Amino acid sequence: MNKQLRVLFIGTYVPKECGIATFTSDLLNSVLGENNDVHCEVIVLSDPSETYNYPEEVVFQIRRDRIEDYYSAADYINQSGADIVCLQHEFGLFGGDAGDYIFALLSGINKPVITTMHTVIREPDPEYRASTEKLIRYSEKLVVMSQSAVNMLKEVYKAPEDKIELIFHGVPDYPFNNCSKYKKMLNLKGAPLILTFGLLSQNKGIESVLEALPGVVSQYPDLIYLVLGATHPMVKKINGESYRHYLENKVSELGLENNVVFHDKFVEKEELCNYILASDIYASPYLSREQIVSGALTYAMGMGKAIVSTPYWYAQEMLSENRGLLVDFGDTDGFKKSLLYLIENPEECNGMRKKAYDFGRKMTWKNVGKEYNTVFDKALKNYNTHPGIQNRFNFLPIQLPEIKLDHLKLLTDDVGIIQHTNFGIPARRYGYSTDDVGRALVALTQLIDSQKKAEEFRRLITTYMSFLEHAQTDTGHFHNFMSYKREFLDEKGSEDTLGRAIYGLGHVVSCPYLSKNIRTLANTLISKSRQEIKNLGSPRAKAYTMCGLYEMLRAGVDADEFESVFNSRRDTVKSIDSLVDKDNFESIFITHADSLVDLYEANHKEDWNWFEPTVTYSNAKLSESLLLAYNYTKDRTYRKIGLATLDFLTEIQWRGDFFDLVGNHGWYSYNGKIPLFDQQPIEAGYLTQAYISAYEIAHERKYLELAKYSFEYFLGRNRLRTVMYDYSTGGVFDGLGSDGMNCNQGAESVICFLMALSSLNKHTNEPIIVAFQPKVSDGGLQKKKSLLSINQEE
Repeated sequence: MNKQLRVLFIGTYVPKECGIATFTSDLLNSVLGENNDVHCEVIVLSDPSETYNYPEEVVFQIRRDRIEDYYSAADYINQSGADIVCLQHEFGLFGGDAGDYIFALLSGINKPVITTMHTVIREPDPEYRASTEKLIRYSEKLVVMSQSAVNMLKEVYKAPEDKIELIFHGVPDYPFNNCSKYKKMLNLKGAPLILTFGLLSQNKGIESVLEALPGVVSQYPDLIYLVLGATHPMVKKINGESYRHYLENKVSELGLENNVVFHDKFVEKEELCNYILASDIYASPYLSREQIVSGALTYAMGMGKAIVSTPYWYAQEMLSENRGLLVDFGDTDGFKKSLLYLIENPEECNGMRKKAYDFGRKMTWKNVGKEYNTVFDKALKNYNTHPGIQNRFNFLPIQLPEIKLDHLKLLTDDVGIIQHTNFGIPARRYGYSTDDVGRALVALTQLIDSQKKAEEFRRLITTYMSFLEHAQTDTGHFHNFMSYKREFLDEKGSEDTLGRAIYGLGHVVSCPYLSKNIRTLANTLISKSRQEIKNLGSPRAKAYTMCGLYEMLRAGVDADEFESVFNSRRDTVKSIDSLVDKDNFESIFITHADSLVDLYEANHKEDWNWFEPTVTYSNAKLSESLLLAYNYTKDRTYRKIGLATLDFLTEIQWRGDFFDLVGNHGWYSYNGKIPLFDQQPIEAGYLTQAYISAYEIAHERKYLELAKYSFEYFLGRNRLRTVMYDYSTGGVFDGLGSDGMNCNQGAESVICFLMALSSLNKHTNEPIIVAFQPKVSDGGLQKKKSLLSINQEE
């Protein structure tokens, strides 16, 4: 049995009142009607101000001006099982310059794309040329509806000829009829009845016909000119009904009140066809020559109407060989003469109608459906033979970058680290932050592997230690923000600030290559903070503190008290309250670890292995802190929860070949959707550190592979395929937003990069064989079970 072909259409869709919406619906039905082995679904472009009750084939909606929706749609397509994507392209359908938001979708999918081009511009502005050229590159096939469009693609855009397919705009298949039956059905008068239909906009040129009518009406007073259609929604939104009012005023000025009827309504397809069949003459007075297709003209031809049109490109081609009459743009006298000719020469008019009707048999939706199915088959075979996207990240370097501290040194003066930059230049007005200084100590101490390296970093570390000594308050907490004038801007920082300071100080205490004076000062500052860190409430502050205390305890501080505390905890049924009164660092370390366990137990569900009902910031640091707690205590509860939550972060952020970090534009709540932006590089750095800890504890190769992938986020393995690391300076760009990369290079970004790089460097001699295939997240579209159940045995 042949596998069912799955086609996913992208465009506007009924019941939206829009020509492309109708076209997409008709095309889908024609494809289905000609092939029983096809399954069709639709992704629609929508306007937030509009709400529609879409039919069941609509499976996803893209808000036109929300670029994150285009990225989410790409994820949906990749997981949907679709074989072919059929895109309806018109620049105005999509957000961005010249509709370039669509490339956020096209660049991220691994399916062949068949693009129906509803507009091709002969003399494009630069942004439209660039957009069209990108569209050509991303499309396996380009479907256009006229030979003029074929020629333009080849001549203006140098599109490969084998990519281009000419398939006419579809039309319903009606028999060749006279008009009287349908006039009676609709209770229409008019001898003759002239029709112009479609969404009303100034480009319609209806005033050209109105100005021609007095000379025709004088001879045929029963003539009716019916203008059928509501005002285009976008026109109405911007200009209201000004064009309609202009036309109505012109009717009054010309004395045509008895001969012109405005039917202000969007009619459904069946009713529209009845109006066309009832008319004697179809008028198409468009003002723009660059009209490469017209559904209205196509319908009029396919139903055998006598046609008078301006010579836009589509009309010139379709009405050649005496299938209609052409009148120059704005030629009022030409319209008058053409209308009179058709009225007064019924035999010639009927012959013209028959030629148009016969040509229209090629364009029936039945034939169009057959031709699209043929193109789908050709494109799919060609794509499977020569896939369009093999490896989206084949530009990544083979080796890790060398350690480069130029940018960190640039940000550091004799006080501390300037927090932010403008385009890589230190922005002094933002001052300094304890958060950055604490983590910078972590990054530097991880890089010290000899006395020589310690001496090289001595000035930086001394400056940072001096800053923390000055920032510590009388209670042992820390100020966070200091202005460039060396004035602290807060009474004390957040609990996270305290945790980050302890994180850095703990690494200083444990670094054997640093001087005794520096290590003693670090120990003194931590000891002064003992009561503050003991009473922390913030989970992340606890995690940071645990990471710092782990290094301190590993270095032997308070080790003599640990055994009794830990045995007491294991062997009694008392709650952890029994440890609260103990001030030693081991008890604080264990108390915080147990509180994270409690937090996990209170919030995790079958499909939500996390500490809180929302995934926010510094996420992997929570998992890592429990892994370190296991490494120190060998309590397997910490190990299980640490790995389970880290695997959960993998599940929700890994896309099969890159990480989509949870954005801070709303965070990710249970039963919600993952916000794609703004993504912060610190999350990639922390993930790398946590994966390395998991690899060292669990000895599973997948964690080393994931550490490499998460680190490569900085090097371009991200949604935008944007390199965030500046190889020339060692700077790191500050994040990924919906409008691209943040071009500033602040302290936090370069510090977390150095922390991740030093963690990964410890295992550079261990070959990474890509055997791990992590579960691909659905980006919040549906819930899935975690990679590791908390009850799973090791």
